[in-house]
Amino acid sequence: MNDIETIEVSGTIRLGQFLKLAGLAESGAQARDVIAEGDVEVDGSIETRRGRQLHGGEVVTVHSESEELRVRVAVAE
Repeated sequence: MNDIETIEVSGTIRLGQFLKLAGLAESGAQARDVIAEGDVEVDGSIETRRGRQLHGGEVVTVHSESEELRVRVAVAE
């Protein structure tokens, strides 16, 4: 398993937006699809709500056929 990359955000951010910002999805449509398919976890639990608010400290995991990508949400100060 890879080290967890940290992506800074200013304040809260929706899960779909975070996936795009972190480079885990190329577009909003792709983010919507990967979330709807149950391939996204937030802190180890499958998350199907694209609008889930992330406040900082969460670990977002995206599962694909070939790999598992993990990114930590950090609030910029």
